[in-house]
Amino acid sequence: MADTAARAMIRTQGRRAYASFGGRPSSGTRHPLVATAMVLPLAALLAVVFGGWEAVVTQASSVGVMLGR
Repeated sequence: MADTAARAMIRTQGRRAYASFGGRPSSGTRHPLVATAMVLPLAALLAVVFGGWEAVVTQASSVGVMLGR
């Protein structure tokens, strides 16, 4: 019983140390820019593979016009 309690305490201390040195927060959230950087390459690959590149360009153009490019 004491062995498992000691292991749990060491694990908890390790997680705290990891989080304090810039690791991912224990809440499991990511910075929005990190999430965007992770998803954009996959989105571009899927758009090219499935032939949706024209739709992506059209949408981006529409957003640009809407923002007053």
